[in-house]
Amino acid sequence: MPRRAAWRRIRGTGRPSLRVELALIVLGYGLYSLVRNAVPTKRSLGYAHARTIVHIESVLHIDGEQAVNHALNRIGPLIVGMNYYYAVFHFVITIGVLVWVYVQHPLAYRASRTWLFATTVLALAGFYAYPLAPPRLLPGAGFIDTLVVHHTWGSLASGELAKVSNQYAAMPSMHIGWSLWCALTVFSLTKRTWLKRAALAYPLFTLAVIIGTANHFFLDAAGGVLTLAAGAFATRLILGRAAPHVPQIHRLPGPNRVGANGATE
Repeated sequence: MPRRAAWRRIRGTGRPSLRVELALIVLGYGLYSLVRNAVPTKRSLGYAHARTIVHIESVLHIDGEQAVNHALNRIGPLIVGMNYYYAVFHFVITIGVLVWVYVQHPLAYRASRTWLFATTVLALAGFYAYPLAPPRLLPGAGFIDTLVVHHTWGSLASGELAKVSNQYAAMPSMHIGWSLWCALTVFSLTKRTWLKRAALAYPLFTLAVIIGTANHFFLDAAGGVLTLAAGAFATRLILGRAAPHVPQIHRLPGPNRVGANGATE
């Protein structure tokens, strides 16, 4: 029996150890923060890349970030809420979805967790390869730094904390990558219509936040989507047949969808 249980863990058919998973989450986010902030701060290159992004978006006629930024900044309570979501709550929601999958859909957990981790690792490579200043830091561009104007507490993008955080790691946008991961994961695993709709709306809200707070360009958001897709491909390479693509997991036969605690939602 112990030998069979070990084989199930290797093949991804048993519930992962909670202690191990919690340790992986804490370690993973800690390493992500350290590596992200260890990326050399290349201010001049970050500004140059930002101006290139502005030019490309102008040619493509998708350079509407400033209009959104100024419009949302006029709605005080809304933009303050968006600031706190950008600074703190997006991470809480991502971890919440990961915990939900672990508890309610253990068979989907390994693929989902690996997908999230692989995407994050690929994003770190992007930060190294393409340092990019966010719109709010681009001199003379006319953007409003809502995190500073509204004195957002706890933001790594303002105050003393900004001195220990890399401000030129905007490409790709992991707010988009993580929120889209949340959306696809929840949409594929729940049967509840209202939850499916909320899941689909979530990355759209996140897009409004990152543009409204002038933390990202639209092309950064596109980079986040592409990074998530690359993460899905990497997950298939890592886990192979033991990692069904997340959007297909809900199609597995009934008995396979029941967790160790008998839950199905």
